[in-house]
Amino acid sequence: MADTATTAQAAAASAANASPDAPPFQLGKPRFQQTSFYGSFRHFLDIIYPRTMFVTERRLREAVQLLEDYKHGTLCPGVTNEQLWSAQKIKQTILHPDTNEKIFMPFRMSGYIHFGTPIVGLNVLVQKANKFTPATCLLVQRFPVPTSANVVLMRYGELEEETDVLDADGNLVGSSKIAARHALLERALTHVVLPMSILVLPPIVMTMLGKTALLQASPQLLLPVQSLVCLAAFGLALPLAISLFPQMSEIETSQLEPEIAQPTSCRTLVYSKGL
Repeated sequence: MADTATTAQAAAASAANASPDAPPFQLGKPRFQQTSFYGSFRHFLDIIYPRTMFVTERRLREAVQLLEDYKHGTLCPGVTNEQLWSAQKIKQTILHPDTNEKIFMPFRMSGYIHFGTPIVGLNVLVQKANKFTPATCLLVQRFPVPTSANVVLMRYGELEEETDVLDADGNLVGSSKIAARHALLERALTHVVLPMSILVLPPIVMTMLGKTALLQASPQLLLPVQSLVCLAAFGLALPLAISLFPQMSEIETSQLEPEIAQPTSCRTLVYSKGL
């Protein structure tokens, strides 16, 4: 009860510090509304923000302490919502949510661009070195389909597992196999879109840029320009793909198992789709 009271006091203080650029801080909640694609996209852009890879140990400790002070209602005067949101972003991108241990850099979502860029560059060079035959191009273009199939096959066991379904207040209503299947389908579709944006966008953009006077006069610029276009597509692919569905997806209660649907009066429940 004490923690709830202090958190409420901190929330009131946070609201007092609200500004047009920074909404009132909410501990553990996304900064941007998750009811729209744009809000989800902005949220995941924060999660993969590359600069958080270079946060020092001291800055991480300060961010964690600031959030603890907020939780217990002991914030120093003058702390702004922007500082609180920044502290939460640092914590969420570096520490595992369950263990609070630091995530190994290559496995952080913010390391997606850093550790994936060499692969993108290598792919560009390989494409230039090996003039793909039409058959090879067709095979590459169809890569997203086996990718989604791999997701289903690798997580086939999850079809027999259950996922928690919650009401609007975050209270556990039950565990559902049907919701787990919905979550698996959403993840599979996400894995279809992820490679599609990388494979489809750069050729379209390069076709348009290749007609410009600059690249026609300086063909030696084609490779660096193509590398930059591929890098941009690579960087945007992840947040675009995982923003297709809300992190907490809704499902009609009537679609769930009777033992879950009958005891509750809620018309819809929510479940985590995972990543």
